Amino acid sequence: MHTRSPRAAKREFDSRHYRNALSQFATGVTVITTRLADGSFLGLTASSFNSVSLDPPLVLWSLGNAASSLPVFTGNSHYVVNILSADQAHLAEQFASRKKNRFEGVDFSLSPTGHPILNGVSAWFECHNRSRYPEGDHVIFVGEVEHCEFTPQAPLVFHAGQFLLASRKPA
Repeated sequence: MHTRSPRAAKREFDSRHYRNALSQFATGVTVITTRLADGSFLGLTASSFNSVSLDPPLVLWSLGNAASSLPVFTGNSHYVVNILSADQAHLAEQFASRKKNRFEGVDFSLSPTGHPILNGVSAWFECHNRSRYPEGDHVIFVGEVEHCEFTPQAPLVFHAGQFLLASRKPA
């Protein structure tokens, strides 16, 4: 039987303080891509990415409830999580912008199911859109990885509101 822990009577911080505290956790940077019903492509920058399970191979990422792309990602069967490399901060910025065509000038190839894989990424994961969980002001997407590839290289890192270049030592 699961019993709930009591909640704090009141939070001792505001949302700005909470956001600043979260920014102290360094994350990798991803661009999530998919194909629209009309054959065009959609992509967005996300730093909320984690592995969930090795068997079956599952990953998760989250998207804000207010995002205009939420209905597309909720309804599509597949998407690709592109892990950006250290020299791809410009792609993180481009896919975080409000540009109508975020793929303009971007080199990419297509996954086995026809979804965009950005050239030069450290790794990519093509996922079946397995499940979605509304939590707070976001939706958590759990994807079952159907295809993946990687090229060991320095990652793009986001910390305290800015991109950092991490170095990679040879193994």
